[in-house]
Amino acid sequence: MKPLAIHHVTINVADIDAATRFYTGVLGLTERGERPDFDQPRVVWLDAGGQQLHLVERETTPAFGQHFAIRVSDITAAVADVRGHGVEVREPNGVGAAVQAFLNDPWGNVIELQQVADPPGLSGPAG
Repeated sequence: MKPLAIHHVTINVADIDAATRFYTGVLGLTERGERPDFDQPRVVWLDAGGQQLHLVERETTPAFGQHFAIRVSDITAAVADVRGHGVEVREPNGVGAAVQAFLNDPWGNVIELQQVADPPGLSGPAG
């Protein structure tokens, strides 16, 4: 097997309508119009660049290190934008050639914002 990319990540949220507003209004994802007709009617599919985030309304459990990352082009601007919505974001930290910052959605799901270094030959700071 040779994976091509992550297609989607599914997370549980306690309130699908509030979660949809959080992920679209605060984090800038867009709602997809189509999805199969599952037995679970409280499911929303969101676009996150070339990948998807699926929200399922179910009981939530505490995070034990599991998280997903959203790649951003400017970590400083992304953190400021999210904080502008009243959401707490931990200070960005460098990890290798990348910079990352973490936040939690209202249900405790951990989200990483990550800015990766520019490929060799391109200009621009990593943080």
